[in-house]
Amino acid sequence: MKKTRYIFCGLAVMAIMANAQDKKIKKADSKFTSYAYASAIRSYEELVKDGYAEEEIYKNLGNANYLNANYEEASSWYGKLFALKKADFDPEYIYRYAQTLKSLGKYNESDEWMQKFKVAKASDQRALVFDQNQNYLEQIEVRSGRYQLKNIGLNSKVSDFAPSFYEKELVFSTARDSGLITKNIHKWNNGSFLNLYKAVQDDQGNFTNVDRLSKKLNKKTHESSTAFTKDGQTMYFTRNNSVDGKFERDEAGVSRLKIYKATLVDGEWNNIEELPFNGDSYSVAHPTLNKEETKLYFASDMPGTKGESDIYVVEINKDNTFGTPKNLGPRINTEARETFPFVTDSDILYFSSDGHPGLGGLDVFATDLKNENGEVFNVGRPLNGEEDDFSYIIDVETGKGFFASNRKGGQGNDDIYSFVELKPLDFTCNITIAGIVTDEETRAPLSNVAINVFDNDSKKLSTIQSDENGAFTLETECKEGIFKIVASKNDYDEGESTFVIEKGGDVSDVEIKLTQVDKSAPLGTDLAKYLNIEPIYFDFDKYSIRDDARASIDKVLAYLSEFPKINIQVRSHTDSRANDQYNQLLSDNRAKATAEYLIEKGISSDRISFKGYGETTLTNSCDNAVPCSKDNHQLNRRSEFIVVE
Repeated sequence: MKKTRYIFCGLAVMAIMANAQDKKIKKADSKFTSYAYASAIRSYEELVKDGYAEEEIYKNLGNANYLNANYEEASSWYGKLFALKKADFDPEYIYRYAQTLKSLGKYNESDEWMQKFKVAKASDQRALVFDQNQNYLEQIEVRSGRYQLKNIGLNSKVSDFAPSFYEKELVFSTARDSGLITKNIHKWNNGSFLNLYKAVQDDQGNFTNVDRLSKKLNKKTHESSTAFTKDGQTMYFTRNNSVDGKFERDEAGVSRLKIYKATLVDGEWNNIEELPFNGDSYSVAHPTLNKEETKLYFASDMPGTKGESDIYVVEINKDNTFGTPKNLGPRINTEARETFPFVTDSDILYFSSDGHPGLGGLDVFATDLKNENGEVFNVGRPLNGEEDDFSYIIDVETGKGFFASNRKGGQGNDDIYSFVELKPLDFTCNITIAGIVTDEETRAPLSNVAINVFDNDSKKLSTIQSDENGAFTLETECKEGIFKIVASKNDYDEGESTFVIEKGGDVSDVEIKLTQVDKSAPLGTDLAKYLNIEPIYFDFDKYSIRDDARASIDKVLAYLSEFPKINIQVRSHTDSRANDQYNQLLSDNRAKATAEYLIEKGISSDRISFKGYGETTLTNSCDNAVPCSKDNHQLNRRSEFIVVE
């Protein structure tokens, strides 16, 4: 029963009637438009063998195979379609072709077609999500390796999927032979209609007593996707539109899906009634309940649906009536298929989608319903793969669960797999912001710059300092809107950068340029005091630069290098010992030695003058008439650096 789940996506395909008069083409088109895809595929393939190579045949063969999840075949026919090199193809064919390429592991080629899809339909949610997550394979890889899988023994040679927990049993949908004649063969894919089965799992994880859930529930229609209340007395399930228990189509040839409710009476499911928000012109399917059983989540293509099927929620009132269904919105729903929702007791929504970036076909995704701005995560390999992965359920306390897949190596078309979640998903959502801070004039990177991120309400979200290369990388909470980075550093004006973040997208290559503030010392300033450095002292009766003085002079040197327009005069002094003439000569030598040190270190001689003052400007009262200690005399043997221009 290949790919019956697509019926439960509420998928309606536009029928494109060929204009050719050939009876074979008309017959094939008739099968396609009546959703007899399996038969239509065979008829179209016969036409191709007869030499027909028309656009509509390739389109319909691509779509018929795509809707039966024959992705390799679909990819081949879509490839032939685009080889015709027409310019007016519906962008949806481009998207489907990109999806089929993923299922063949051709991710680079798929991404190239997604780029074409983005150009053709830039406002499409799928194009926007792809544009914001072009490193999606790397992101998926980070979340991969968290599951241990096992193909369980209850699977048949056809389709088995849509598992659900019911007390100690596992309830699931299956297309295994019901023993009925061809009336129960569905034209979509020539498979048996689906029935609900149950199985008991023993302590070793083996399934026994596999049998129909209920004879009253299983009719000549599809039954699938169950959800049970915790007391085990109420069940919600999916069924095709029917009359007197028989499969019924609408005027467009589609048998829509509806959610029904049943109650357990004396061990049998009775009181079967459809929910009030069902409709005859759209499908409603795949029910799941929240922990409090106050909300029912489901998939539908009802009016207001963004894509082929969306996830909805409806309130269950205390009197067992229902509110108005609400679409979960563009964070979750795209223009493609979002289906098979499952909500855990901690309000984590798992669902399948081929609209969010994935590995191919339907992938399982998860998001935290408590966080309106929360990210949608692909749960990664090995649970997701190149084919369809769907109908995920989990017991969060044990980390054990089930899902269905049509991956290679299974027993049937779709198999149910058990899994153990080795590591839960981290739903903490952060945005990564990376960039560099540079000097506006020199373009040199600036280190130790304080970086602060603010939201649109001027709330500080995060702070960090730039590294030695001027680079910074920081994380902040997932929020959409306008953000601002403010960078600040001593001797610079503040700089900032404003940007918009949509749907939790990371931001890179932010460059903030800071303008240096001219904080040069005013005329007449002694730089030794201005820079708060140790004084430049000399030994008694000497003018050589002492080792302890070099560190202070180097700071003056750095300042002069930073402010190239500053000119100084080195002024040197002596103590009062020795005669005035000798002290004048000694101070001249000290001033000259200090100036030469700066010149040797790279400061232009045009910027430095020097002068000795002998003992004429003592810093204390230690003149010739006053006896003083060596330490007090030392205070007068010094050099100063006076700003003169």
